[in-house]
Amino acid sequence: MIVLAIAALFVLWIIGLFNSLVTLKNRVKEAWSDIDVQLKRRYDLIPNLIESVKGYMSHEKSLLETITQYRSQAMSAKDSGDTEGRGKLEGLLSGAIGKLQVAFEAYPDLKANQNVAQLMDELSDTENKIQSSRRFYNGNVRDFNTKIERFPANLIAGMLKFTAFKFFEVENEVERQNVKVDLSA
Repeated sequence: MIVLAIAALFVLWIIGLFNSLVTLKNRVKEAWSDIDVQLKRRYDLIPNLIESVKGYMSHEKSLLETITQYRSQAMSAKDSGDTEGRGKLEGLLSGAIGKLQVAFEAYPDLKANQNVAQLMDELSDTENKIQSSRRFYNGNVRDFNTKIERFPANLIAGMLKFTAFKFFEVENEVERQNVKVDLSA
């Protein structure tokens, strides 16, 4: 009878552990979906913004083309399921959008255009939401990866083929450097 009770407790523990792993795995997937929602918002805003600023920013044509290129590549990576490649492209797109925001400041007429200003505000808000979603995703990845690496859960996770997720990281070393602000001009 005692052996049966111990076996039943062990089975219940395995079930509980499995369920907690599944819950954490689904939270990671949900967090990636949150990033995806914000990226979709960004994708929808970019064409509108580019069309609005084309006439004003003829000197910045290459920057606008670069943003369009990164957007297209990121969308292709999404369609192909290349999460790692998409993460790299999203980082490049974020950097290019940051350059656009700096360039935007150099055009007083453009800043005065209410539609463009509203689009820039929306884009800035979206970038902040993407950053927040990435932190949320990384927090969930941390929790899941910690759970599958800790003893004794690591034994069960290995047998059930739970594998670690990758963190969303900045790949481009330039993006890791501090921005130099020069107000002397």
